Amino acid sequence: MTLHPHILEKEGKKEFVVLPYEEFIQLQKQIEHYEELKELRQAKATDHDAPTVALAAVKKELEGA
Repeated sequence: MTLHPHILEKEGKKEFVVLPYEEFIQLQKQIEHYEELKELRQAKATDHDAPTVALAAVKKELEGA
């Protein structure tokens, strides 16, 4: 992803960044995906030895319900 930031200064120091709206939306989505990935990795690390149920068993149970 390529960003085209416009830096605004206040009293000679970099203070704010302005991005085109579409780039802002793309950046927001990337951050959301990153946060979801962190949560997934944390869950995998925490629950790595938790008991599991095979997909076929779940399907069979749901069909009988």
